[in-house]
Amino acid sequence: MASIGSKSIMCLIVFVLFYMQQVKSSSELELLLSMKTTMKDPLGSLHDWIPQSQSFCHWNGVVCDDLSHVTKIELSGKNLSGKLSETIFNFPHVESIDLSNNQLYGEIPSNISTCLALRFLNLSNNNFTGLLPQGSRIPLVETLDLSNNMISGKIPENIGLFSRLKVIDFGGNVLVGSIPKSIANISSLEFLTLASNQLIGEIPRELGLLKNLKLIYLGYNNFSGGIPEEIGELSSLYHLDLVYNNLTGEIPSSLGNLTNLEYLFLYINKLTGPIPRSLFNLKKIISLDLSDNLLSGEIPELISQLQNLEVLQLFANNFTGRIPNTLSSLPRLQVLQLWSNKLSGEIPKDLGKHNNLTILDLSTNNLTGKIPETVCNSNHLFKLILFSNSLHGEIPVSLSHCKSLQRVRLQNNHLTGELSPEFTKLPLVYFLDISGNNLFGSISERRWHMPSLQMLNLARNKFFGTLPNTFGSKKLENLDLSENVFNGTIPKNFGELSELMELKLRSNKLSGEIPNELSSCKKIVSLDLSHNQFSGQIPTSLSEMQVLSLLDLSMNELSGEIPPNLGKVESLVLVNISHNHFNGHLPSTGAFLAINSSAVVGNQLCARGDDITSGLTPCKSLKKSSIWWFFLTFLLGILVLLVFSALVVVFVQRRRELKLKKVESTTQDGNNWEIQFFDSKASKSITLDDILGIGVSYKGFYSEISNMQMFVKKLNVNITRSFWTNIQELGNIRHPNVVKILAACKSEKGGILVYEYVEGKDLSEVIRVMSWERRQKVAIGIARALKYLHCSCSPSIFIGDLSPRKVIIDGKDEPRLRLSLPTTTAYIGPEYNGISEKSDLYGFGLVLIELLTGKNSGDAEFGKRESIVDWARYCYSECHLETWIEPLLKSDAVNNQNKMVEMMNVALQCTASEPAARPCASDVAKTLDSFVRSNSCGLGLKRCGSV
Repeated sequence: MASIGSKSIMCLIVFVLFYMQQVKSSSELELLLSMKTTMKDPLGSLHDWIPQSQSFCHWNGVVCDDLSHVTKIELSGKNLSGKLSETIFNFPHVESIDLSNNQLYGEIPSNISTCLALRFLNLSNNNFTGLLPQGSRIPLVETLDLSNNMISGKIPENIGLFSRLKVIDFGGNVLVGSIPKSIANISSLEFLTLASNQLIGEIPRELGLLKNLKLIYLGYNNFSGGIPEEIGELSSLYHLDLVYNNLTGEIPSSLGNLTNLEYLFLYINKLTGPIPRSLFNLKKIISLDLSDNLLSGEIPELISQLQNLEVLQLFANNFTGRIPNTLSSLPRLQVLQLWSNKLSGEIPKDLGKHNNLTILDLSTNNLTGKIPETVCNSNHLFKLILFSNSLHGEIPVSLSHCKSLQRVRLQNNHLTGELSPEFTKLPLVYFLDISGNNLFGSISERRWHMPSLQMLNLARNKFFGTLPNTFGSKKLENLDLSENVFNGTIPKNFGELSELMELKLRSNKLSGEIPNELSSCKKIVSLDLSHNQFSGQIPTSLSEMQVLSLLDLSMNELSGEIPPNLGKVESLVLVNISHNHFNGHLPSTGAFLAINSSAVVGNQLCARGDDITSGLTPCKSLKKSSIWWFFLTFLLGILVLLVFSALVVVFVQRRRELKLKKVESTTQDGNNWEIQFFDSKASKSITLDDILGIGVSYKGFYSEISNMQMFVKKLNVNITRSFWTNIQELGNIRHPNVVKILAACKSEKGGILVYEYVEGKDLSEVIRVMSWERRQKVAIGIARALKYLHCSCSPSIFIGDLSPRKVIIDGKDEPRLRLSLPTTTAYIGPEYNGISEKSDLYGFGLVLIELLTGKNSGDAEFGKRESIVDWARYCYSECHLETWIEPLLKSDAVNNQNKMVEMMNVALQCTASEPAARPCASDVAKTLDSFVRSNSCGLGLKRCGSV
């Protein structure tokens, strides 16, 4: 009986355990199903999460142990969205949760403390908000990755209670305050990332107690004070990144004790003093970047001890002395950027001989001597930037065989000699600037075959002979051959340069007629043929160049009358025809309406009507010099006078239509309104009463008046005395990426702008559904518009509030900027002290970030407007494209990763905190256009030199 009793008890125990196991399994099933209900799953990653299917241990993203308990939930990169359910932390046996790279939002559930077995938690690259979890709640966790969200508040003071943590990554959030000293209690910590937040204060010296640390990344914050010497006690450290803070003082010599250090990044701080000699004991260092500081002294020859060095970036400091000869002995050196210092002496003659150079930028120093023959011995050099030095001698013959070259800038030196025959056959060079030297020879005797060439500048040299028929490239956009001694005619083949936007041939000895074929270059914006010996008439075909903005034909031997249709080129803003032999009357339309007298002087021209700006004598008759015409005029005198009078009346009437009109307002407040037209068709189709009668709003709307479609918007700015001057500048703009202003109205209390009708939507409305190809096109178009406004308009025109809402995407996917008087927005640089070129570039940088990431500066979760830039810098410096690219573009990233990374590089240069560090619009347009069209960007480097 006793035996039977014990067997019964045992059976009962087994039954109870089995029952409890079934209950727990049933509970975990319910937790998983509950978790699913709170998420949107557009990719169907949770399609098998249904009760009727196989055991949940076989569901996608679920891992169980031998007892069928859920131990891992792995759903990274599934494009899941929605709030995170509290049930995620109710699994009693779960050790690992990875929901990174999704679109989850809301606060991290507070019941995280119930997940007692949790060791690995990765919620990075989502949209979580709220505060960080407290340290006492998940005591066993070893990896805590909450990076690239929008988590705010301070780092908990009790963070030291995460006693078993090995990895902390809170980067890319909006955390404030300082680093708690209690962090020193996490003795097991190996990886610490707090980059791209809004943290302040000094870096705690207590970090020196964390002897297991291997990586410290605190960049893109606002830390101040010095670099703690105690960091030099972390013997396991291999990566130290403190970039983009306000750190001051000298670099501690104790960093030389970090014998395992491979990466040292201290750029964009305010560090002073020399490079500590102890740093050259870092035998394992791979990348050393101390650029953008206030460092001084010489670069010691001890650098030869860094035999593993691949990247050395010391640019934008105050280094003096010579470039160490021992740099030539570093076998792995790929990137050497020392630009914008005060270095002198010669470039080491063996530089490149034993290196593996890909990028060499020594520009803007005081270097002398010759360019070493060995710089391209690696056969991998693709960027050679040496401009603004005092280099002399010939361009090395070895460069003519450097087939890897893509970008070459040697301008503003004292180089001499002729171009070697092979130098004009480099297959990958897209940007070549050798202007401002003493180079000579005939370039037409060379066979030009540079199929990638987009920008060629040979200006300010001593080249002579005729112009070559071709440069071997169908991609050429900018051609500057000015200030040489070229003679002969302009080759008709220039008309085949279909992508050409700028052609500058001024100050040569070119002659003959201007070829009609130039009108085939439909994209030319700027044409400068001044200071030559051209003769004949202006080709009437030039009026077919629909985006021509600047035309300079001054100081030639041109004759005849000005083609009337030239005044009808709507895009034409600046014209200079001075000091030729033109006769007849000046066109009374377009750019000739308000032409300055200095732009027409030195001809035999007369002005029609009431034109007083040109300073020309009024045309008193249509008399010709020939006897026949005089006789005909005499016989038909009365008829001619009548016809002429009629023409004058029509002309004056037309001119008055385009002049400022002051009209008594019919509104109830009794304001006087004025209107000015910038389009002849609009002046005939609409009236001031039409505009005032439709009820204008600040937001603006499309309307149709007299069968003419337009967009009308009320101005939200103060009306000042300079209103008409500023509006006149905007009204004269004609560019394919700028919406034309048809008219403007003003009273004492407000203003109205009338734009041409553009069928399309704001960029802000369509950006989320645009493909990568469409986004590239938008970026290039906006860049070209900025380049035109900043560089081709006189005076330069600044947008002031460049944002996606200012950009219309038309039916051809072309971006069109809708200009207005500037206002202050989040798209103006953080230094805001007025509208400038640099503030426009900041706004453009933010637009690029939004094109790439889908995030914008207006998102409330980012807090201060700078945070999106800090977040972008953090993401970019980590080089994990999948963590910051918009999910919609991830499928395109496979074949376009380099282009996306390079576009982000441009965006971050445009949003530099210091305005002086931002590039100019012309460089941005050239750079952006060039790498988007190419298929390579070298190493995809994190930083770029002087572009």
